[in-house]
Amino acid sequence: MEPTTVIKKPLVTEKSAWETEARNRYSFEVDMRARKPQIKAAVEKIYGVKVARVSTQIRKGQYFRTKFGPAKTSNWKRATVQLAGDDRIDLF
Repeated sequence: MEPTTVIKKPLVTEKSAWETEARNRYSFEVDMRARKPQIKAAVEKIYGVKVARVSTQIRKGQYFRTKFGPAKTSNWKRATVQLAGDDRIDLF
């Protein structure tokens, strides 16, 4: 898979902003088929940093009601990447 198809977008939330400053971790929404080595290689290639560790989560979609009956948003995969040393990614 290409690095640009592995990583869909960076996640900018209050929790991810805190992890960025306190623990040098960054969160990304990634393709459901992507594995940890592919995510690591994609982040290193796109942002030019050294990745120390990758953690992934499958986030379940939420159920909601519509006029036509119950519906559900899609499941998605979240990757939290910890960078090595003093490397930083400028997301803002």
